Amino acid sequence: MEIKKTPRADLEKDKSLNLLLGLVIALAILFVGFEWGEKEIEVATDSGIAAIIDEEEIEATIQNEPPPPPPEPEVVKAPEIITIVEDNVEVEETNLLTSEDDATHAQTETYVASVEEEEEVVDDNFVFITVEKMPEFPGGETALLKWISDHVIYPTIAAENGIQGRVSCTFVVNADGSVTDVQVVRPIDPNLDKEAIRVLKQLPKFKPGEQRGKPVRVKFSVPVRFRLQQ
Repeated sequence: MEIKKTPRADLEKDKSLNLLLGLVIALAILFVGFEWGEKEIEVATDSGIAAIIDEEEIEATIQNEPPPPPPEPEVVKAPEIITIVEDNVEVEETNLLTSEDDATHAQTETYVASVEEEEEVVDDNFVFITVEKMPEFPGGETALLKWISDHVIYPTIAAENGIQGRVSCTFVVNADGSVTDVQVVRPIDPNLDKEAIRVLKQLPKFKPGEQRGKPVRVKFSVPVRFRLQQ
């Protein structure tokens, strides 16, 4: 005959439920223990800090000033000894200037160096642009322009074509006043330029320019005007 167990006598039926319930209770106890421990630690820490702050004392520091230096001893000068000399005793005259005084006096003497003016050497072929005294045409600038106007021959080709204007020229006035090296700086027409050069080469002698009282070569500029009569 087979033996059968009743359902109430089966111990394995509630085993899993009891295990789960025990695990929940254990976790709750552990959590409560952790919480209680943290509170105790915080309280203990706070009380310790408060006690340290209350008991701390700050001592004031006092700076001791250094003692004043001792006074310097007074220097007592020895009394000057005055020697009384009788009237009938001859006293030798001593030179009051020592060797050091002589040296100082020699150093203070003003040394005047001789200044020799070097004479300026001017090359005879050098052409100046500006000098102390510029070349001068006999009668002045007005006479120069009039002389050029009187001696200019208007080129026929330029007159027929109605070409007119001003030719700017330069030349060199030599040390003897003669005119050389005539050049056209601003040309207008080849025929007018050629005529301007021809006229300027025939200029009479100038009064030469001077530099430091010596006649020198100087570059001179002058315009040659060509104007048709209406």
